[in-house]
Amino acid sequence: MFKNITNQQISRTIILIKSFLVIVLAFKLWEASREGYHLIIDSQFFIFLLVGFIAEIVDGSLGMAYGVISSSFLIFFGIPPIHASAGVHTSEVFTTGVSGLSHLHFQNVDKKLFFQIVIPGVIGSFIGAYALSQMDDGGHALKPFISGYLLLVGVRLIVRQLQGDKAHIKPLKSTGLIGFMGGTLDAIGGGGWGPLVTSTILSRSGPQARHVIGTVNTAEFFVTFASTGIFLFLVEVSFFNILLGLIIGGVVAAPLGAYIVKAVEHKWLIYIVGTVLILVSAFSIFNYIL
Repeated sequence: MFKNITNQQISRTIILIKSFLVIVLAFKLWEASREGYHLIIDSQFFIFLLVGFIAEIVDGSLGMAYGVISSSFLIFFGIPPIHASAGVHTSEVFTTGVSGLSHLHFQNVDKKLFFQIVIPGVIGSFIGAYALSQMDDGGHALKPFISGYLLLVGVRLIVRQLQGDKAHIKPLKSTGLIGFMGGTLDAIGGGGWGPLVTSTILSRSGPQARHVIGTVNTAEFFVTFASTGIFLFLVEVSFFNILLGLIIGGVVAAPLGAYIVKAVEHKWLIYIVGTVLILVSAFSIFNYIL
């Protein structure tokens, strides 16, 4: 069914959806301005410009962590979790769009894997975004369990790479389920698609790391757009200066992240992904306990 769909058609779809979201955000900003809101380019804009740039360099090159990094900073600056998730996913539509176009250009996308994860991921994202809008705690209770799983996956990635040819790898048969879970948890937690989907597929599959990372990143655009649509209707986004900083910083960094994936050797990508997973997950668990 999807075999005849070309990279060019996927790229055109990404551009079309991004253009639509620009119109929606412009309308939202116009509505806010009518109620007295004024867009100010202040210190917070430049802080989140840097946050967006760094987060997308990490995400574009490793296939994870944009949502985790961005939402952590938003919550630190006093943005409620549900609004933080809405803001992160709105900015991610732009950053993952550019990242996806870049990965398609550098031929980092496995189309078979792409369609296996993108459709379940979109469905999960719809469900997760709606569930989050109905939750009082913003899904915080799930975070230590997700972090524990990701920490173990990080250890598994490094151990498997150290074992080399001796490692016994069972093929991943539930790719669609991983996509669904990734989309659901990403919408609820403001991040998690990359860490869950990228790391799980890397630990149990044969494709080269750059193809897994590029494919998951490109699919993330569509998954993120699904939850963003829910958030834009159910959650009021009013911190446009912060949002603009995240978007511009991430868009500038996206092509560089896609290039890094193609340039870095497979085994080093595995080591870096595993290390980042262990550190971020351990920090999340420690932070939750405290």
